[in-house]
Amino acid sequence: MRDLAPAADRLAELLTGVTDAQLTAPTPCADYTVGDLIDHISGLSLAFTAAAAKDRSLTSQGPSGDASRLPADWRTRIPEQLTALAKAWEDPAAWEGMTQAGGIELPGAVAGLVALDEIVVHGWDLAKATGQPFDCDEESLTACLEFVGPAAENPGPDSPFGPPVEVAPGAPPLDRLVGLTGREPTWRP
Repeated sequence: MRDLAPAADRLAELLTGVTDAQLTAPTPCADYTVGDLIDHISGLSLAFTAAAAKDRSLTSQGPSGDASRLPADWRTRIPEQLTALAKAWEDPAAWEGMTQAGGIELPGAVAGLVALDEIVVHGWDLAKATGQPFDCDEESLTACLEFVGPAAENPGPDSPFGPPVEVAPGAPPLDRLVGLTGREPTWRP
């Protein structure tokens, strides 16, 4: 089991710092504007909360990424969803058995790590795109590196990550993580 609360709380803080003018700005995710990324975060927060509860009603497809779907209250609603996500993964049963996320069957323990990786990496994406500082607790960062490392070294055709970006030897762990997920650690809007 991993504690998703520190990463979820940090992402929630970042969301409150996004201005309306930034919603159309680019992000390190080439296909997403800031608004699209926020919609994606909203969808994944709901899907992975449902995955923790083994509720398949919200887990049959991947989360969207469409800024036009953002509700007017997204700055309060999505942070609440992120809190619920972290709370759902506090239950040991969430980490056991099989569940579904994005239409993919996977063990609960893997789904929990995917959820953690999503909130950490997309937190970094959002911080970079909006000029906010980003930090990540060491436990979350270590768990994400242990999870992403093997998948990034041998990406398959269905890999959720882009081709790894090479980072300097001895680079900080966060730079290594974002590089493994196909992002340039020095990305600027």
